[in-house]
Amino acid sequence: MNFRQLECFVAVVDEGSFTRAARRIGITQPSLSQHIKALELELDGALLDRLPRGVSLTPAGRSLLPEARTAVRALERGRQGARSALALELGELEIATVLSMAVGYLPRHIGVWHERHPNVSIRLHEFRHRTLLEDAVEQGVADFAVGPQPIRRWEGPLAKVSWEELVVVAAPADGLAGRRKVRLEELREREWVLYHPDHGLAGILEEVCRGGGFTPRGSVRISQAESAVRLAAAGVGLALVPDNIVLPAVDCVVLRLEPRLIREIGVYARTDWSPTAAAFVDVLRSDARRRPPGAVAIQI
Repeated sequence: MNFRQLECFVAVVDEGSFTRAARRIGITQPSLSQHIKALELELDGALLDRLPRGVSLTPAGRSLLPEARTAVRALERGRQGARSALALELGELEIATVLSMAVGYLPRHIGVWHERHPNVSIRLHEFRHRTLLEDAVEQGVADFAVGPQPIRRWEGPLAKVSWEELVVVAAPADGLAGRRKVRLEELREREWVLYHPDHGLAGILEEVCRGGGFTPRGSVRISQAESAVRLAAAGVGLALVPDNIVLPAVDCVVLRLEPRLIREIGVYARTDWSPTAAAFVDVLRSDARRRPPGAVAIQI
């Protein structure tokens, strides 16, 4: 088993076609087919089912794919890291993050990065839940993740870089207007903008309200935290969102919870930081904020 064989295998799966995979890698289709055949002979079994229109994975192929993808991405990152070790001149960073942080937390840091390293591009992989970030990093889809702390025990490098505050958003005409703080117990009878169950903020909203002694109820479910802000501003219901996604252009009331509620932000990778990744982590750390006294960190 060698890198070229694994590269061909991953390309065929991604492209769904031997022809497109060969074009992507830059080899002839017969040569690609020979690499796949040699890999299957070595493993003593088929990895792909050839269909009239495309391919599908066999059970053995499904088992091999995550490790093959990780190996291919690791070598690609190694090549990229070697080229940029002395000076961050060219390359690309692939970052996994949650949807709300792609909107609120990361843009200003990406702006700083672009000023410092304009020739190193960034590709964001956005997910609804932090468990998907962990999967993406473990499977080699991204170089590292920026998001809530991992749920499972993490063996690779992991660092806390900052935090964001969770706040309540209401309409300008709401009875809460004019206030800066609110206790959850006061919101027991209110309607909320809810999140789809597979969204990370859905579990946070439920847990936070449970701590206030009630279950949140509402008439609308959404999948974007920024949509929750706008719906709350329109009077549909209260919204629980990270403070950094509330834009000044949105006419709304923003209230801190008592006690203040924060979510710690971490950055983590499968293996040691590449020079490029380490430079991006430095950008994140340069903007770290001191944790507010008495704040409670949400753990889910």
